[in-house]
Amino acid sequence: MSAREIYWHLPGFVYFRVLNQIYIRLMQDFPEKFRDGYKIGSVYGTFPGAIWNGGRVVFGITSKRDMSAILNMYNSYGIPVRFTWTNSVLEEKHVHDTYCNLIMKLADNGMNQVLVNTPVLEEYLRKEYPNFKRISSTTKRIVDADALQKELDKDYYLVVLDYDLNHNEEVLEAIKPHADRVEILVNEVCYPGCQKRTEHYAQQSRLQLEYDPYTPFACPNQSAPRSFKECMERPAFITNEQIVDYIDKGFVNFKIAGRGMPIDYAKESYLYFLVKDEHKAFIKEKVDLLLERMSKPGPKK
Repeated sequence: MSAREIYWHLPGFVYFRVLNQIYIRLMQDFPEKFRDGYKIGSVYGTFPGAIWNGGRVVFGITSKRDMSAILNMYNSYGIPVRFTWTNSVLEEKHVHDTYCNLIMKLADNGMNQVLVNTPVLEEYLRKEYPNFKRISSTTKRIVDADALQKELDKDYYLVVLDYDLNHNEEVLEAIKPHADRVEILVNEVCYPGCQKRTEHYAQQSRLQLEYDPYTPFACPNQSAPRSFKECMERPAFITNEQIVDYIDKGFVNFKIAGRGMPIDYAKESYLYFLVKDEHKAFIKEKVDLLLERMSKPGPKK
């Protein structure tokens, strides 16, 4: 295994804000208890209510002051915030959305990033916000080897691999020259090979755009369990032992899924992937204690 730095991209920069901050601090305070060379490469997600968001619906709203505080918290640690601007049904009129443009202006410091999949929005972002690193989203569903090569030939900072290709040795070997620009999703909760995934992404995009939390989707796996333990049994899952092989091939960017999942899913994922086996009990106890302490309301004024 190489001694190079390995970058992990964590979900839910708003919803899992406290958990993420705890891990950032613990990795600084107890580096010997985490896997060697592991760093937090970014935190991804969206501020609630942003219509450019895709992949998972996130309703609500965040004040300008709170946006700035959250962005400054992550950036002060040297960690980029990555926006999931992957709504697949956007039109030209939507790129001028006031709320989303406010987010971009507040985050426009040369450190932060955007995930993209829709040409109309990507072109707008390239023109209006050139300081953001652009990342090609897994929601594009690029599973053809030639199309993947063409995507990697473009000027994206990173390309997130479709997780149906996670264990495709022929594809992994072909993209080794670009390995340090490929991001691999290690614990996706959806089932590999799902024929409705693109349709589901579009449905989630429409819900976000139309502020509609009630329209159901006939997911073929809706009744399946979504625990981390169950996810570990799925074909696309990548174990810690297998990650060593990916690193040896030159892959250094790994993404932990978790948006839209309970916090316990994120907690188990972080503990499994980031922490050395012999220190898991110590870190788990620290995380649980700090979560309890930081979630308690302060004294009334």
